[in-house]
Amino acid sequence: MRFEVVRLDDVDGTPVDTTVVDAASVNRIVQQAAAIGQRLWIRPADTSAL
Repeated sequence: MRFEVVRLDDVDGTPVDTTVVDAASVNRIVQQAAAIGQRLWIRPADTSAL
């Protein structure tokens, strides 16, 4: 399964950038974001967009 990871602005929560990754990469991205206090929005990727 693939997920869309959206990095959010720390001030107003607007999307900064988006990437689509496999399930194995989500854990690494979440841990990196948690280490620096970064906000993320993660949802299943729209497979028709790939």
